[in-house]
Amino acid sequence: MAEVALGSGCEPLTDLVRSLGWQAGGDTADVRMIDAAAGAEAVATEGLVAARARAALVVLLAREEEAAAAYDAGATHVCLSGADDAALTVTLRFAARHARRLRGAGQFRRAGEPSDGGVERFLEALRPDTPAAVAVISISRFDAVNVAYGRAAGDSLLHQAGARLALTLPKTAVMERDNGAGFIVALREEDDAASARIAAMEIALGQRFSLGEEEASVGARIGLAHRIPGESAESLVRRARDALALASIGEGAAVRIAAAPLAGNGIDLAADLHRAMDRGEIDILFQPQVHMTGDQASDRIVGVEALARWEHPRHGVLGASTLFAAAARAGLGLPLSEHIQSLALRRAGAWGGALAGLRVAVNVTATDLARTDFTEHFLAMIARAGIAPDRVTAEVTESGLVTDLPLAARRLQQLRDAGLRVAIDDFGTGYSSLAYLKALPLDYLKIDRSITQDIMGGPRARVVVSGVIAIAAGLGLCTIAEGVESVAERDLLAAEGCDLYQGFLRAGPVDEPTLALLVEGESA
Repeated sequence: MAEVALGSGCEPLTDLVRSLGWQAGGDTADVRMIDAAAGAEAVATEGLVAARARAALVVLLAREEEAAAAYDAGATHVCLSGADDAALTVTLRFAARHARRLRGAGQFRRAGEPSDGGVERFLEALRPDTPAAVAVISISRFDAVNVAYGRAAGDSLLHQAGARLALTLPKTAVMERDNGAGFIVALREEDDAASARIAAMEIALGQRFSLGEEEASVGARIGLAHRIPGESAESLVRRARDALALASIGEGAAVRIAAAPLAGNGIDLAADLHRAMDRGEIDILFQPQVHMTGDQASDRIVGVEALARWEHPRHGVLGASTLFAAAARAGLGLPLSEHIQSLALRRAGAWGGALAGLRVAVNVTATDLARTDFTEHFLAMIARAGIAPDRVTAEVTESGLVTDLPLAARRLQQLRDAGLRVAIDDFGTGYSSLAYLKALPLDYLKIDRSITQDIMGGPRARVVVSGVIAIAAGLGLCTIAEGVESVAERDLLAAEGCDLYQGFLRAGPVDEPTLALLVEGESA
């Protein structure tokens, strides 16, 4: 029998709760209820209590517009305060079922809330030789749902996704909400059993989701790491996250199984990073950005994106995603970002001949923008590099989640006032796309390759690509399509009004001599 804890403003519902055969009150209630009129702080407090108790929180709203704020504060379900008993009964029954699933599957927390370490505590409690696995799951195309149907629908989708995952798990598993549209799961299972469990998760998330009168398909990317005897919980979770990063950028399978740890013989990837910057092991490659004209033969390279590569002495060439993951673990995110920016600007500042007029785009992270001296520091770096500010584009990575948009907007506008241009990178991979477009001063919108490649899909997929290009045009932004690999993709994008592209159709990331040959070949 479910218990219900009635919070502020919910006392008149006591009779309804009793009529359902439930018990009102109790600190371990399956369902907690609170009226939004009690205030945001009260809702947030109840939400945190519910998350830790693996209970559902129903918030009663005065207006539907309050739903997004309630979900942000920790609500699992919402209902209008003036709803009749039938509507409240349905909401309570769904909330109780939701709570039972969470309790059966293990721990679950809402994005943005501090984890109480359930996954790592679960792993640390196991014997060193006990088989275990960790899966980190990212919901694909979640941002498209938010854009098409609204944030409340996106939140509903995540709750449905969590419930589906819970049904695939044994009672011994532990599950938590991860950052953004993601989940993290710990399993006490052998490798084959864990892999089969992941396959069931992939199938469950691949089914269509109900969003009121509409339906949506999203899918997922999953990083899986099997425990090596004696491996720490921290290392296992880290390898699962690294595998997810590879699954998210790869063209192949949606599930990536982590390889053996890169650490060995006392050498750790994160520990090596600081020395790598001093040794010059981190280098820059440049991927051409091509202006689309009437036909492919007349297209011209007008700029490049600077991309970091680490020539590791033991592990070979490592890309930017691995670099920044290692930097985050070592607390070197800012130094690494500055190292890459400075190196790219110095290289481009020294270019002559055919390369002298090319623009160079360098990535600016959310951590960079949070620096109090960001603008002055970045402009000083450009001055030292000897490159004209009007040849520099600062690319803000959308998936990096800039949390203080007004502050970021002020700092980016200062860059534009100094002659730089600003781009939003990887548009469509995060969950704040429209907020970024509304709040940030931008010149370019870079369409992520996962969306770019939809131009070759069915009619609905093409509508999404066309819509993104149209939105950018309406805002006066140039569009850059990432990941263009075929003439057919290039031609369809050009027909829709896309301005530039980058991708293997022209060239992947190349060194400076190769870049010079490409540009010189265009004028031959």
